[in-house]
Amino acid sequence: MKQMSKATALALMMSLAGGALSTVAVAAPDPAKIEQRKNAKTKVMGERVGKKVIKAFDLYNEDKVDEAITLLLEIDASDDFDKATVNRYLGNLYAQKEEYKTAIKYIRQAVAPDVLNFKDHADLIKLLGDLLIGTEQYEGAKKAYYDWMDFTGEKDAKVYGRIAQANYELKKFADVIEPADQAIALNKEEPNKSFYMLKIGSYFELKQYQNAVSVAETLVKIFPEDKQVWTQLGSFYMQTEQYRKGQTVMEVAYEKGYFDKENHYKILGSYYSLNEIPYKAAITFEKAIKDKNIERTKQNVTATASYFHQAKNIDKAAKYYEEAAKFDNDAEMYRKAGSLLLQDLQYAAAVVRLNKALELGSKKKGTIYSDLAEAYLYQEKYKQAYRAITKAQEDPKTRRFARSWAAFIKEKAQRKGISL
Repeated sequence: MKQMSKATALALMMSLAGGALSTVAVAAPDPAKIEQRKNAKTKVMGERVGKKVIKAFDLYNEDKVDEAITLLLEIDASDDFDKATVNRYLGNLYAQKEEYKTAIKYIRQAVAPDVLNFKDHADLIKLLGDLLIGTEQYEGAKKAYYDWMDFTGEKDAKVYGRIAQANYELKKFADVIEPADQAIALNKEEPNKSFYMLKIGSYFELKQYQNAVSVAETLVKIFPEDKQVWTQLGSFYMQTEQYRKGQTVMEVAYEKGYFDKENHYKILGSYYSLNEIPYKAAITFEKAIKDKNIERTKQNVTATASYFHQAKNIDKAAKYYEEAAKFDNDAEMYRKAGSLLLQDLQYAAAVVRLNKALELGSKKKGTIYSDLAEAYLYQEKYKQAYRAITKAQEDPKTRRFARSWAAFIKEKAQRKGISL
């Protein structure tokens, strides 16, 4: 909790008057009773107590807060108003010292007799709410805030916002929406983003994703220059499977330079892939890695390879699969690189990668030997091709295919006059 400013405490100490409030919330503010309290005759402290309070204030003004508290504690006031006033000051000074438990105790004692002047007591009950929410006493904070509204008849955006926050912390997510809406309605001139975020967080916890998206869309309209609301909305569309909208919003955020997290690039890449534009996903990842906006990890390099593969950009896909393989000698990545190089008619290069996969202990031996046989065949290396296809017959998954290819390779070799 933030420390009370000295200026605030000074103002409180300088005022030698109090206020009135019952801590029991009523069904609704009573305008007549509120008006009566406002117009009530102002009370002042007795002369004896007043002199000691002024002396305590002088100590406070000399930055002798502990000495001021000691003097206030020594005051033996007999009048209820004087007692409440002294307790009020003690509560404020302990709050300044960040001794919140003690501050709350004295503020409650100040409130209990219902004898302080209107404004002072109203301010005190709101402070009580602030201290309670700051010390995670959320139910008590809510009650204090509602008491303040019942007593004053006022509606305050920050107070409603804190009630919404208290409900969120209590995991009463359904109860967050109404006070958050009240806070928003009372703050239209200067919108507060946090009120909307409380609603979004609650809707997500309630799994009401479309409602969360609707609030996020509103945020973008209100805060169009806030980069965070754009990227949040873009990510939220993923939850509601609105991939086209998500792509559009993330593209706008990207073009405006609003991406500041690796995940933003990943979300945009995912949208491109989901919307069947894998090439855009690939070049987005490739550029982000090059610009160091995405870390060059095996996972991210593999994703780049996969996007190029989906886009049928075989040469680049093979390049990135091989790069991914080098992180930890991944046999499967080498196999994929070799297979794609074979498709790209780069037979000699394919052989190197496929043999590397075998060397590293790939479990897909039948597939690799079949690919090797094809790569050797198209290089007219019939003996190597026949040896590879013979090895492919040892794998049940490729045995039938390998047998038919073995006959074909043997026939091709014989035509060339090569003995296998």
